[in-house]
Amino acid sequence: MSTTHGPIIDRCRPEEATPVRLRGSDLHSTAPEYLRELKYELAAESLVPARLTVSACFGEDCSLSTQREVDRVREHVRAAAFLGAGTLTVEVEEIADETKVRPALEACAERARREGISLDLDGPIAL
Repeated sequence: MSTTHGPIIDRCRPEEATPVRLRGSDLHSTAPEYLRELKYELAAESLVPARLTVSACFGEDCSLSTQREVDRVREHVRAAAFLGAGTLTVEVEEIADETKVRPALEACAERARREGISLDLDGPIAL
């Protein structure tokens, strides 16, 4: 445990809230207005977003297609941060060219880290 954050973490106390996993496909939007309302509704039900899960497919061997899919994952990084989720799980369904996908996902993982989010990959690729 970090000596910088140790005292803060040591003073944490449990809350009467239930951590939940949200699926990206269930979100109607990643716009801040929508996410703000969702976060409010979850809090009203004593639910805390702990994880956001999104599916991604890199089945086309095309740099533009890869970039579009990574941009969509990046939107979910922002959504997870906005909602206060600590983890974004990316369920990778298919990869046509790992040499194109790996650097893009590494950049997403770095962005997630800067946002305070842990990015987990579930599928045929690991970082």
